[in-house]
Amino acid sequence: MNILAVGDIVGEVGVKELEKRLPKIKQEYNIDFVIVNGENAAGGMGIMKKNFEDIIKAGTDVVTMGNHTWAKKDIFKFISNNKIIRPANYSKGLPGKGYGIYKVNNKKIAVINLLGRVATNVLSENPFQIAQKIVTKIKEEVDIIIVDFHAEATAEKIAMSHYLDGEVTIIFGTHTHVQTADEKILPKGTAYITDIGMTGPKNSVIGMNIEVSVKRFETSLPERYKIADGPCIFNACIFKINDETCKTEKITRINY
Repeated sequence: MNILAVGDIVGEVGVKELEKRLPKIKQEYNIDFVIVNGENAAGGMGIMKKNFEDIIKAGTDVVTMGNHTWAKKDIFKFISNNKIIRPANYSKGLPGKGYGIYKVNNKKIAVINLLGRVATNVLSENPFQIAQKIVTKIKEEVDIIIVDFHAEATAEKIAMSHYLDGEVTIIFGTHTHVQTADEKILPKGTAYITDIGMTGPKNSVIGMNIEVSVKRFETSLPERYKIADGPCIFNACIFKINDETCKTEKITRINY
């Protein structure tokens, strides 16, 4: 089984890049299951119903979110859809689910979304404790467990990878919009990469207009962000899973 995880979609241009690339990639690499982080799909912050529908129509099986989950009120119209999950460690009582279970090729795949607590400026529960609680609950009923850890700090992501090594099949990081080159199979068999990158404007500051972004850092004034123009990059990772052991055999980074 080949599982594709696509890095943070930035803006409507990122959605269009996904629509252009994904069908070809699915065919070329014989992809069975696709996870896309869509929390920045609407103008670089949040997601609208149309963005969600376009991402799903492009060939996505599940959309994960992050610290901008609630940036657009439109999300309340479709947050109950089983093809979108938001961080499981958000406060109790919020709508939506923190994980989903999907049947693919006679296998049950669980996808868990978690939010880091270092420098994300969001009040949330402890992601380590919530992760362990969910894994303990579902591990006997699923074959594969995948974690999208949406976090800023590399240390927090790496710590999570060791914390869940052997407990889950795959952990990949999102949020920084910069693809890292540290893909590996950990000692107990869990596949890991710190960040899978982004799908959005190439000539930018993590998808945003360069001049605006530089001015914010130079002056500390709250200049309004806007999406950059120009061609896009497409960042993703392919995880090749052994059908018998349900362990990852190979990780392939994609950077178009």
